[in-house]
Amino acid sequence: MNKAIIGFIHSTENFGTVDGPGVRFVIFMQGCKMCCKFCHNPDTWALKTEKMREVTAEEILKEAEHFRSYWGHDGGITVSGGEPLLQLNFVLDLFTKAKKKKIHTTLDTCGQPFMRQEPFFAKLNQLLSLTDLILYDIKEINNIRHKSLTAHTNKNILEFVKYLSEIGQTVWLRHVLVPKVTDFDEDLKALAKFIKTLKNVQKVEVLPYHMMGEFKWKELGLKYPLEGIKPPIKMRVENACKILQVNNY
Repeated sequence: MNKAIIGFIHSTENFGTVDGPGVRFVIFMQGCKMCCKFCHNPDTWALKTEKMREVTAEEILKEAEHFRSYWGHDGGITVSGGEPLLQLNFVLDLFTKAKKKKIHTTLDTCGQPFMRQEPFFAKLNQLLSLTDLILYDIKEINNIRHKSLTAHTNKNILEFVKYLSEIGQTVWLRHVLVPKVTDFDEDLKALAKFIKTLKNVQKVEVLPYHMMGEFKWKELGLKYPLEGIKPPIKMRVENACKILQVNNY
């Protein structure tokens, strides 16, 4: 008998409406190697914590299906983070079982763990074959600013989204707009140019920076790196939406 694959879960949301189409059961995975300055869940960075839950795919699917009657035609489950690709084996097991139940699957990722080395690459392709939609975060198109923002390069992140385009994987692209950090016209224009090279982008979203996660940094004894930076004004959000050709702009 095969040993059950265990997933490390930070939390869940029963009625998610901003994490993919329709009403969704959202699973926030524990663990992320990025250190985004605007992260509102720094408590998800560590792969293991005392507060996390350890679950099997069967257990979390059973929990999700309690709310299936609310999903309608478009809803389903979304696996977010943290960074779900750090727990690739668990998410693969989860989506395999979800598709057997004809559940719509969405993966919310920044793509940072992407690599073509085996066995990761083969397992990733298995996962992609079971994924209906990917919510893909491009934090910054400028690599120097990306490193300052996240402590990581964006090279493999951009490589991954180009690969998703090559294989025709449906993607919604997201960009968090932070004054003085990611809100530069030249970078937005460069991102728009990059997006035009992709063939699989169904939707582009601009997510205005908010300060709701600042208290979590302080609870963890961390200095909040964006202290004093306010959410973007409406004019700058509209500007970003127009440059990135967001729907309805």
